[in-house]
Amino acid sequence: MAKHTFQVVLEWDSQSKAWVTYVPTLDFLSTFGQSREEALENTREAIIGYLEAAAKDGIPVPSETANAELVSLDVLVS
Repeated sequence: MAKHTFQVVLEWDSQSKAWVTYVPTLDFLSTFGQSREEALENTREAIIGYLEAAAKDGIPVPSETANAELVSLDVLVS
């Protein structure tokens, strides 16, 4: 069994009142949960499904996003 590490963006969505995750390396695979833990567990399961489908179809998958960075950007709108 191979270990893969993926960076995951985790954020609170106040409209849906749920934690939402995105996996940038995997075409922004996304899921959600009512708690942080549930969202991360759902993400783990979604990643496994993605990897299994990619392996079945012979699609290569990068194992990490080594240089990803979350930054704040100020935008002025008139």
